[in-house]
Amino acid sequence: MTSILVLFALGVMLLAIEVIVPGAIIGVVGGILLLVGVIVAFDSYGVGGGTVATGAALVAGCVTLYLEFVLLPKSRLAKTFSMTATVDGRSQPALADRAVIGRRALAVTTLAPSGVVELDGKRYEAFARTGHVRAGTELEIVGIDTFRLIVSQTTTQSTQ
Repeated sequence: MTSILVLFALGVMLLAIEVIVPGAIIGVVGGILLLVGVIVAFDSYGVGGGTVATGAALVAGCVTLYLEFVLLPKSRLAKTFSMTATVDGRSQPALADRAVIGRRALAVTTLAPSGVVELDGKRYEAFARTGHVRAGTELEIVGIDTFRLIVSQTTTQSTQ
C-alpha cells in the first residue's frame, strides 16, 4: 500500500511541477508513475483495489490539472511570475509602400547589390539595379520588390 501511495504522490507532484518547468517530460514521467501505481494496485489488491486506484489516479490527476490551469493563473503568485512587459523593437527593417517610388534615399551600407538605405529616418532593405553602390550615395527609389526597395543611382548627384 505504501508503494502505491508513494507512486501516486510522486506522480501528482511531477504533474504539478510540469507547469513551472516546460518540456512535458516531467509531466509524462508523472503520468507514468500514476499508471505504475495503478498497475501495482491491480497486482497487489486485484480488480477491486485496481479499480479504486484507477479512480483515485483519475481524480488526483483531474484535481491537479484543475488547480494548475484554472485556479493558479488567477492567483497572486501567478501575477508575480507573469511577464507584463512588451517588446516594441523589430528584427527586420520596416516595409515601405508604393508612395515612396520616385523619392530619394541615402545608402547606409554598401549595396552589393543588396544593402540598407535610409528614407525619412527609417531604414529599409534595398536592391541596387546598378550593382555596387558605396555607402553615403544618394539613390532614387524606382520600385518595390516583395520585401525591399529597388533603387538606382540618381542621374544628377547633388554636390555638397
